[in-house]
Amino acid sequence: MNIFITGSNGQVGFELQRQFALFGNILAPTRQELDLTNAQAVDAFLAEHKPALILNAAAYTAVDKAESEPEQAKRLNTELPAQLAHYAAQHDIPLAHYSSDYVYPGNGTEPWQEDSPTGPLSVYGQTKLEGDNAIAESGANYLIFRTSWVYAARGHNFMKTMLRLGRDRDALNIVDDQIGAPTPARLIAQVTALAFTPHASHVTPHVISGVYHLAPRGETSWHGFACEIFKQAGKLNEKLTIQSGRVSGIPTSDYPTPAQRPLNSRLALNKLENALGIIMPTWQSQLALTLQEYCEE
Repeated sequence: MNIFITGSNGQVGFELQRQFALFGNILAPTRQELDLTNAQAVDAFLAEHKPALILNAAAYTAVDKAESEPEQAKRLNTELPAQLAHYAAQHDIPLAHYSSDYVYPGNGTEPWQEDSPTGPLSVYGQTKLEGDNAIAESGANYLIFRTSWVYAARGHNFMKTMLRLGRDRDALNIVDDQIGAPTPARLIAQVTALAFTPHASHVTPHVISGVYHLAPRGETSWHGFACEIFKQAGKLNEKLTIQSGRVSGIPTSDYPTPAQRPLNSRLALNKLENALGIIMPTWQSQLALTLQEYCEE
């Protein structure tokens, strides 16, 4: 049984390989082995390997760069998911896809529900939403996991950037009016695995097709996340300790970017928790696990 994982070099793709290794034969081609921007190459790969499950962790995630490269973002965030969903529908296999809090307008203070009105503020968010919609309209058996603020012990992410800047700079100014839940890639992969049941020759989801929010419990700002990173990291390694006064909070307006960010990235978790019979852990406890893995490397 072949399991096709896209985005294998990324944070989520790497963790999916860990979690699904017992389910079947993992097909996780690198960018050099399979050019996902080439639709014909993707079709040829699918025809040759005939996967029983597709886990689409590939995405164009350079949020600011997407403003000037909309076609590149559209290929990976919209056209590729549509292509994979079309194959999944034709061959009656399940598809899991990873989406973003950026599909919502980012206003207010209440957590977004899966059926909340969407309203992306950026090219990245718009292309992610179009990818979600293409999957939902494909007729495939699908699970879309919308998540937020993804990070891991490997790759390029906010946690690792903060630890590097904490060593290199005397003071840090971090945005404090964008609110969400930092989500480790490991947790995303674990929850995905919980949603599927492996059989000898196929894999089936045991929750109904649809959109599910996937994030830890709790909420914080990027400034709060940074402060917690330094607090916990200092307990693991004295070299990572910095004085809390060196980390200052600033409004989004003081840190202009090409792409507009949502201020409210809170995601309601009740649909996912009820479907899987689980209680999501807190973001602080997940940060502790991720930092421990990082410090051991």
